[in-house]
Amino acid sequence: MTESTFSSGEHDPSSEDFTEIVLTDSAQEYLCGLLESQEEDVIGIRVFVNDPGTPKAETCIAYCRDEDTSDDALIRQYTGFKAYFDTNSWSYLDGAKIDYASDRMGGQLTIKAPNSKMPQVRSDSPLADRIKYLLYTEINPSLAAHGGEVSLMTIDDENYAVLQFGGGCQGCSAVDATLKDGVEKTLKEHLPDLAGVRDVTDHTDRSNAYY
Repeated sequence: MTESTFSSGEHDPSSEDFTEIVLTDSAQEYLCGLLESQEEDVIGIRVFVNDPGTPKAETCIAYCRDEDTSDDALIRQYTGFKAYFDTNSWSYLDGAKIDYASDRMGGQLTIKAPNSKMPQVRSDSPLADRIKYLLYTEINPSLAAHGGEVSLMTIDDENYAVLQFGGGCQGCSAVDATLKDGVEKTLKEHLPDLAGVRDVTDHTDRSNAYY
């Protein structure tokens, strides 16, 4: 078994995306052992990032079943098992390293993904990604001064951004002004294709409210 560096250039030689992920020998051996004890419906491991490009980004490894992966998943064959990488997480995994180290408690699998929290958007990126980027870079830094934050929950059928406030913004008496004069104004200045914003926060909880 040899340490593997997976580059998307191996997946598609014509690709300009050369994302590299290192899975060490010890990690491969450990994961292979885990998979050998699973049911037959487990087809490998799945590697993905929750909330990629945000401060909440979390890189995860899970058992993978057929229903857990999509047709466009990037697949890597390791010794004894396959790893399925979510397409939407792929660019955020560049430079990631998965390792396993033994210790007195048995051992620990570690994942380091230094680029998982870095926003990655272009003018042609999906609207949701562009909204999250603006929340991350322009809006939340201002709200943080009041102990608040806002997150994108979804984009509804009318092309409104459905937002949820947290921290000092939840239950704050000034949240309506923040929503319209701050958040919505900033988003629409940069994203003219956005219809507007809607707030689904439960503002009856005022335990952390700034005002």
